[in-house]
Amino acid sequence: MRASVKPAPLSPPGSAPASLASAPARPLSAVEPDAVASSGPAGLARRARSRRIIAVGGGKGGIGKSMVSANLGVALAQAGHKVLLVDADLGGANLHTCLGVGPPESTLSDFLRRGKGNLEEVMVSTGVPGLSLIAGAQDSLDAANLKYAQKQKLLRTLLAQTADYLILDLGAGTSFNTLDFFLLADHGLLVVLPEPTSVENAYRFVKAAFFRKLQQVEAQYGIQDLVEGALSTREGGLRTLHDVVAQVRKKAPSDAERLERELASFRVRLVVNQARTDADANVGAAMVAAWKKFFGIDMDDLGALRYDDEAWRAVRKRKPVLIERPDSPVSLGLQRIATRLLSLDGLSSESAIP
Repeated sequence: MRASVKPAPLSPPGSAPASLASAPARPLSAVEPDAVASSGPAGLARRARSRRIIAVGGGKGGIGKSMVSANLGVALAQAGHKVLLVDADLGGANLHTCLGVGPPESTLSDFLRRGKGNLEEVMVSTGVPGLSLIAGAQDSLDAANLKYAQKQKLLRTLLAQTADYLILDLGAGTSFNTLDFFLLADHGLLVVLPEPTSVENAYRFVKAAFFRKLQQVEAQYGIQDLVEGALSTREGGLRTLHDVVAQVRKKAPSDAERLERELASFRVRLVVNQARTDADANVGAAMVAAWKKFFGIDMDDLGALRYDDEAWRAVRKRKPVLIERPDSPVSLGLQRIATRLLSLDGLSSESAIP
């Protein structure tokens, strides 16, 4: 069954989503990342650049976020990049299992709550050259309830790491912690299955992330009243981002330009997982077109990963499928997505990643 791709309205008439209405409005601060330069394997051109952050999220669990995160880490490391994988699924960490790493002695919780001085103390090797892992909490009952100060500490420390790529494997859903980590990323990847329930949850995730971004911009520039006034207009309701900006522009043109510029950076990159048919593989493109038509916001379709028995066999063996079966259809799809991300970052690959 082909998934429906028509999204719900951007906001209910007269208000922002109720789940975000009382959210803290403080924007996340970040440390300016250092530039790095080195030479990779033959065929992969590299340049001095800031590190990149990839966040992998999803509207529901069981859609393959951790599989995608682990194997993208492998692909980028095999291309000669230094990669740090972080299991940021604060309530259900299992990224170490996808990489064949045993139960870690120290996790992210030890760094945040138990006095570990630096991330190196909780960082473990994955057996893949250039790829390190910070495992998530295992048994902490309050692991998912990260406080603002703890979140800031983690962000500052992550951005100080000497890695080319930080990959954050996020928890499912739209908690504030999940949305904030997703919005921090240079590449926010949203994994979706070609099923109506997954597509619906994906739209909810994007909608929640957009309004979280809007709140952060409001707080940063002190224009809460202007934006909230635009969202509560009774002039037929707001359909797109441009409608919101147009309402703000009526009262404060300079603030509208600033708002439009900041929100232009909001761009979700879709990964359709477990595509069984050509129609399934085209769900990403259909979602991109629908979101642009109804909301005026751009998305990217990074491509589809074909349903492949080798993927679940590799998970059962606790190995990344890129290592277990590098020539399988799902592995080739993951390599293409890694190549696309490198291209978006201004890098080229001729032979390191086919």
